[in-house]
Amino acid sequence: MQIGARIRDHRTQAGMSQDDLAMRVYVSRQTISSWENDKTYPDVQSLLLLSEIFDTSIDDLIKGDVETMTSTLDSDATTMKRLGYTMLGFLALMLLALIWLTVQLVVWDWAFAQTLPTFVLALMLWGIAMFAAVWAERIKKEHDLVTYHEIVSFWKGEPIDRDTPRGRRLRLIPTWMKVIRTIGMTLLAAAIGAFAGYGGSALVNLLLG
Repeated sequence: MQIGARIRDHRTQAGMSQDDLAMRVYVSRQTISSWENDKTYPDVQSLLLLSEIFDTSIDDLIKGDVETMTSTLDSDATTMKRLGYTMLGFLALMLLALIWLTVQLVVWDWAFAQTLPTFVLALMLWGIAMFAAVWAERIKKEHDLVTYHEIVSFWKGEPIDRDTPRGRRLRLIPTWMKVIRTIGMTLLAAAIGAFAGYGGSALVNLLLG
């Protein structure tokens, strides 16, 4: 792959830093660094912007690298889509396990030791879902995807419009705040599962008299 070297050469010739180029392509500096080191590759919209900024053709930027770029981007998009389905599927199973755990504790009045296998199962399902989420987040970060529309465009292989008010706003959020938000969403999902389990067990208990 030579596209990374071409981007770096054009950027150097234009007298721009990675931060300068990142601002004009609406991506992070880390994304520019990943492109230049051939860790990831620009999408269609980014290539169009790069060709305009460097006053060159897209063919000049990607000559000889099209097949590798296409296969890599398609592979990442497919992987991220599957990880999304995996995360949602295992979170749904975790919620069902929490409901079942609550039924065992509230309706059947089991001791915690008896419900331990169900608790461990719920924990394992949560762990798998979080593993898939972290993997998907890594791919999103590598391709600088922050909004739902950007992710969908990436999945479909369409041009990604990063110059939107929401996209600019989300890119200003510091990493530590994103981590806190992710943890909060996870705890919220667990709370919903526990609430649903308690409500379901109360209903079962009422029906059974």
